[in-house]
Amino acid sequence: MTLTRITAGKNEISLSPKLNLLTLSFEETAVFLEGLGWKKYRAGQVLSWIYKQFAADFDAMTDLSKADRHLLSEKAVLSHLKVVTHQKSSDGTEKFLFELDDGKQIETVLIRSEKKRRTLCISSQAGCTLDCNFCLTAQEGLKRNLRVDEIINQFLSVQAVLPEEEPITNVVLMGMGEPLANLKAVTAACERMISPVGLNLASRRVTVSTAGLVPQIKTLLSGPVAVNLSISLNATTDEVRNRIMPKVNRLYPIKTLLAACREIPLPPRRTMTFEYVMLGGINDTLEDAARLVRLVKGIPCKINLIPFNAYPGALYEASPAPQILKFQDLLHRHHLRTTIRKSKGRDILAACGQLNSAFEK
Repeated sequence: MTLTRITAGKNEISLSPKLNLLTLSFEETAVFLEGLGWKKYRAGQVLSWIYKQFAADFDAMTDLSKADRHLLSEKAVLSHLKVVTHQKSSDGTEKFLFELDDGKQIETVLIRSEKKRRTLCISSQAGCTLDCNFCLTAQEGLKRNLRVDEIINQFLSVQAVLPEEEPITNVVLMGMGEPLANLKAVTAACERMISPVGLNLASRRVTVSTAGLVPQIKTLLSGPVAVNLSISLNATTDEVRNRIMPKVNRLYPIKTLLAACREIPLPPRRTMTFEYVMLGGINDTLEDAARLVRLVKGIPCKINLIPFNAYPGALYEASPAPQILKFQDLLHRHHLRTTIRKSKGRDILAACGQLNSAFEK
């Protein structure tokens, strides 16, 4: 088989007769189509079908001639994620177990809110590179990073099965995996999400969550993609954080992490979010709350308290609701904007910290 090559910017792409278009950037797609002898405007047509109209295949691209659609189908494919299971919670949350082309599997969650917000929780890794021992995903270990097409395809696959009047409004990279351990692919996926050529989401509607990889945080926030940043803090002392998040906290202890947060310039009117999973008897005392006030002083931020979502074999229990309210009240009295996350999808193990490739058990 003869392979030809095209060059787009600094990227050289090997072309076989069946190139996966979702692996290409917008620029690379245009170069590929020009290589077929097409005029430049055709790239806009094809990209619109992929990212605006969620075309399942080239036959759906009806403003292309039959001959052009046939040529595309000979030279390229639009990859798809195989839906293994699709579960629906009693609260309207939906969870998709997707199979990748090498047999690895990931979970993606659609969360509906009362304000007609539809938030898609996307995975960035199969498994996870970290070892946070309150999180079910961490028990899998890392299988591999996801490619940019596998990240963006979670959005395309879910949106394709939703009614037209139910567009996905928000994206959070809080699913399986540590997004900043897969920074290159995650950044490229975020670019496609917020670009007018791509999914055209407002940047404030895309959030990347991290357990605290300091160098990657600096790289992300100093780069061209202005997304929201959410940091899983979950403790106010290194002793406790070493216990519940050993790998990341030994690399980047609390002092190092928060110093980096203070140094990073945020866009106007943007704040960081500190996620704080409430573990009964572990990190939920009023002394913890007072320390948290001191730790984040001077950082434009809000605090998101997350009641621990239990799962079979979990090492921890959720903090009692009255204790969470007392914790929140102390933060409020020190003028820290603090919310308590309403957990959704617990009955199908779709809530925060519950994602896992259940097929392997």
